[in-house]
Amino acid sequence: MSLSLDPRTTALVLIDVQKGILSLPLAPYGGAEIVANTAALGRRLAAAGATVVLVRVAFASTYADRPGQAVDAPMAVPPGGLPADWSEFVPEIAALPADVVITKRQWGAFHGTELDLQLRRRGIATIVLGGIATNFGVESTAREAWQHHYAVIVAEDACTSVGPDLHKFSVETILSRITRMRSTAEIISALSAA
Repeated sequence: MSLSLDPRTTALVLIDVQKGILSLPLAPYGGAEIVANTAALGRRLAAAGATVVLVRVAFASTYADRPGQAVDAPMAVPPGGLPADWSEFVPEIAALPADVVITKRQWGAFHGTELDLQLRRRGIATIVLGGIATNFGVESTAREAWQHHYAVIVAEDACTSVGPDLHKFSVETILSRITRMRSTAEIISALSAA
């Protein structure tokens, strides 16, 4: 299926391309590759006039604002807490001309944030997603976007997880049912064709 994007109604939403998340062992794509692809998407979409949204996950130093429900595998908190720069965007992402910056406190970028409001006020109909982790933040945001009736495109090679099987399962089983999966190059090409 061919892809055409109108930058006036398209937003790039980059999920958790931040220092603390990039320090994890990532696969199938490593941190350098994810930074390169997400930054390329950000520069190209911004130059075309699309909206660029940067999303980070962050918590209070006491973790009072993180989800605290009883689960079998709770979020690991290192002794002494997270490093001070854990939620900072890496320089290549921080340098992007972001129209909106969202701080979230759960996996998805919609719940408890003003993301939907900011997108609707800008007339956004299509969301291009990239970031980390495919099966956590990206998938959760894609599900929420789909439920909010946005068209969603996931840049498959601009997403990664903490294991190749997790990425593959999300891409093949979940995301393919609610989004269109494309490469970074295909998305950039779709902008040129618009």
